[in-house]
Amino acid sequence: MVPAGTTAADAIASAGLPANGPKAIVVVREDSGQLKDLSWVPEADTEVEAVAIDSPDGLNVLRHSAAHVLAQAVQDIFPEAKLGIGPPIKDGFYYDFSVQTPFHPEDLTRIEKRMQEIIKSGQKFSRRVFDTIDEAKVELVNEPFKLELVDIKGDVEDDVMEVGGGELSIYDNLDASSGERCWADLCRGPHLPSTRHIPAFKLMRSAAAYWRGSEKNPQLQRIYGTAWPSRDALKEHLRLLEEAAKRDHRKLGAELDLFSFPDEVGSGLAVFHPKGGIIRREMENYSRLKHEEAGYSFVNTPHIAKGTLFEISGHLGWYKDTMYPPMEMEGTEYYAKPMNCPFHNLIFRSRGRSYRELPLRMFEFGSVYRFEKSGVVHGLTRVRGMTQDDSHIYCTKEQMPGELKRLLTFVLALLR
Repeated sequence: MVPAGTTAADAIASAGLPANGPKAIVVVREDSGQLKDLSWVPEADTEVEAVAIDSPDGLNVLRHSAAHVLAQAVQDIFPEAKLGIGPPIKDGFYYDFSVQTPFHPEDLTRIEKRMQEIIKSGQKFSRRVFDTIDEAKVELVNEPFKLELVDIKGDVEDDVMEVGGGELSIYDNLDASSGERCWADLCRGPHLPSTRHIPAFKLMRSAAAYWRGSEKNPQLQRIYGTAWPSRDALKEHLRLLEEAAKRDHRKLGAELDLFSFPDEVGSGLAVFHPKGGIIRREMENYSRLKHEEAGYSFVNTPHIAKGTLFEISGHLGWYKDTMYPPMEMEGTEYYAKPMNCPFHNLIFRSRGRSYRELPLRMFEFGSVYRFEKSGVVHGLTRVRGMTQDDSHIYCTKEQMPGELKRLLTFVLALLR
């Protein structure tokens, strides 16, 4: 319970809950589910739930606050840098910047050192609400990307932490001694009480990223980092990353001469070497045998098709941005297929079918092509060309429950 006219921090202290350490309470949650800063003062007595820094919500707040410190450090060192967005993500955070030249490893070292100074200074995160959108625009006049977010407030993705909810707010970083504003960022919050509540962090890498994820927008520089409730937790996370790197399939693929991604072929398009070909053949043989034992019929379809097929299937309407551009031949547009489904449907409708043929199960090793953004292409797990052991089942409505159960049992057995 937070009594009217008192801060959430006072209520937490009165309840004897920890204010520091790996179990520190960093924000509170209202009955509505909304998270509030510890400086929040309710107008009426309000029941709240204390949120610890090591909880999922607490970690998000920690990492979002660390992203603010990162942005402040970057603008301290590179005053010309313009701010993009800086949300928490799984195991960490990032912030996007518009800068004249890409960040280098030595830049990250300087930025990390400045972040440590900001954290040690104990700057207070203080929320301030704009009375009008025009007021926000005046203050953010030198931040073009923030101005864009103000203009589209209420029509942005969930991971855009800058705007959202019923108010337009900004968070000031205040000097612990004088209370003077050191830095500020458009943000809906909430945040930690102060920068001292960031116990452990590390900057991981930098990369290029398009503003709001669209290749039509300017390319920014993104810095990734991670933050944890304790130094031990950070140390363990880095150890796990090191162990995972040793087992990275991209590293093993090169070391064992299994596959490669030649620049001459293109990003996300794998070439399998003889040893990799053996592994792939054995996997295909295993999958084919299991599918045939389960009553699937093997089919084969081409790699390209007329654009009209994908218009009918809906792929051009919904997925055109992730399809390769069309090829025009003899006045007709052809596309590399992104999925096998339309082709299997054509096989099914190629002649009249009797209910006695159902359920009809088809599968193929179908090669598909998807124009994934360069920033998300990753080894063999996110590619632009792949071969799927893809299947489709045609059955009656009455057969659906049994087929679904059979399918799930089959998939789990296949993966074991």
